[in-house]
Amino acid sequence: MGAKERYILLLIIDSLIVTFSVFIGYYILAPFFLQYTMPVLITTSIILLISHHVFAYVFNLYHRAWEYASVRELMAISKAVTASIVLTYILNALLFQTTFTRLMLITWMMHLILIGGSRLSWRVARHRIIGKNNGKEMTRTLVVGAGKGGSLLIKQMLDTPTMNMIPVVAVDDDSTKQRMELAGGVKVEGTREDLSKLIKKYGIKKVVIAIPSLSKTELNKIYESASHEGIEVMIMPNIDDVMAGRVEVKPLKKVEVEDLLGREPVDLDTEGIEDQVRNRTILVTGAGGSIGSEIVRQIAKFYPRRIILLGHGENSIYNILEEVSTSNNVIEFLPVIADVQDRKRMFDVFEKYKPNIIYHAAAHKHVPLMEENPEEAVKNNVLGTKNTAEAACNYGADKFVLISTDKAVNPPNVMGATKRIAEMIIQNLNENFEKTTLVAVRFGNVLGSRGSVIPKFRNQIEKGGPVTVTDDRMTRYFMTIPEASRLVIQAGTLAEGGEVFVLDMGEPVKISDLAKNMIKLSGFKEEDIGIRFSGIRPGEKLYEELLSPDELHPNQVFDKIYRGKSTHCSLQKIEQFLKRMDEDFNRDEIFELISKEKKL
Repeated sequence: MGAKERYILLLIIDSLIVTFSVFIGYYILAPFFLQYTMPVLITTSIILLISHHVFAYVFNLYHRAWEYASVRELMAISKAVTASIVLTYILNALLFQTTFTRLMLITWMMHLILIGGSRLSWRVARHRIIGKNNGKEMTRTLVVGAGKGGSLLIKQMLDTPTMNMIPVVAVDDDSTKQRMELAGGVKVEGTREDLSKLIKKYGIKKVVIAIPSLSKTELNKIYESASHEGIEVMIMPNIDDVMAGRVEVKPLKKVEVEDLLGREPVDLDTEGIEDQVRNRTILVTGAGGSIGSEIVRQIAKFYPRRIILLGHGENSIYNILEEVSTSNNVIEFLPVIADVQDRKRMFDVFEKYKPNIIYHAAAHKHVPLMEENPEEAVKNNVLGTKNTAEAACNYGADKFVLISTDKAVNPPNVMGATKRIAEMIIQNLNENFEKTTLVAVRFGNVLGSRGSVIPKFRNQIEKGGPVTVTDDRMTRYFMTIPEASRLVIQAGTLAEGGEVFVLDMGEPVKISDLAKNMIKLSGFKEEDIGIRFSGIRPGEKLYEELLSPDELHPNQVFDKIYRGKSTHCSLQKIEQFLKRMDEDFNRDEIFELISKEKKL
């Protein structure tokens, strides 16, 4: 029904109720009280009709979505009805020099019942007619959380048949909410410990999590309790907005593997970061990559004067430039297409912009590819780092932060070895340049990055499988891109010079278990998709290391940030190595150089 038709229909319904309620009220009272003449009743009816429509307009009774009627709408009806009755009472007293107290009282009650009932029946009729959802069977749903978020969610399910979900039961760990009845008669029948029992009892097909304060660990527990029953698990998105009442609770978001692997966010020293970043020039190399682009997004929150987006690929730099420049018109974003291997170009960039802080994320990171192309790994990861870091030192940058990797620990592969040499370059330059503080930050795999195993698995599942895992025993550390980027920025503020910071990556994840979870989250069974073990690729390790206990200072310098014990290899030896590589490349010399490094 259109807005105009709805308005006319409500106007007619209210007019009939108001007009005839005076006469109905009179005939109810007539046997017991003095009778009024017909002209008096007609006049009273007309006054009441006009008064009602005036106050209906004032309280906006005809332009509300009555299919979503709640206490607020009923209060508006009460105000409009009461105001119209009071005005009619006063005018009648002035016109007829007598009171109509009993008649007005019973008319007031009839208005509340009939007008309020007509609006609520609108909502009931909508649920009965549209709620059938065109004959489709609604999915029986259990809601985890009976607070404001859960109540909003249940109400949204009831009001939005297109969600195709019917709330059946809710659970909450708060003992005061047990046996409480929520919207639509949905009861709270237990805690999260009762999930499995309630799923079986009520034939639940979907579980929706509506708890704003839910930790990643608790989310995993709920997922484990529900998913072994073959139930789809979903979560409310943008929970802060939902809790503030700023958005509706749709659409719901499927629980993704990133939700299960991600960890609790770290509270950063925002004041310390802002003190170093505000009104400064920041340069991010590899700014179009997964980590580089996220560093740009995160660092922009601390009000630098400008951010230089440096990268070799024009498309990726264009994409991040479009994203950040349209969302922030205070900071100056400057795109620079340059290759870190080009020493002259890098020095020209530093001479022109003179950045204060550099985050060096440009690197070749793909282990098997670098095994096949070791020369390129050396050029980009070693020579590129040396060029950029020396340019930073020569032009007086305050700080240089190298993004390193856990694969630099005891590396059996070229990629890890070149990143370890890059760390050694940073350590040596820090000793030789007092003005510039140079530091490296090491972490493991990031969820969803380009070349990550998760997009690969997702693509294989979409194509019907199988999912290829190199070895059943293989484990990896995982961290979300935003968390890694935030901790990199935080580590940069803690740098005193020459450190290799190590991020706490939590517990390692078995890759085969990750593949199984992704298959399950995609709505399939393992036998439907299949997992094939393809064998370890060149340069891969079964187990990644961050640092052994003897290489790590025992105390955290910040939440989830450790300081590694420094090692040393002279810059002269590194330069000799690069010269030999340029003249006659020898893969073995890469590992030989690392084996000669000495502990300080």
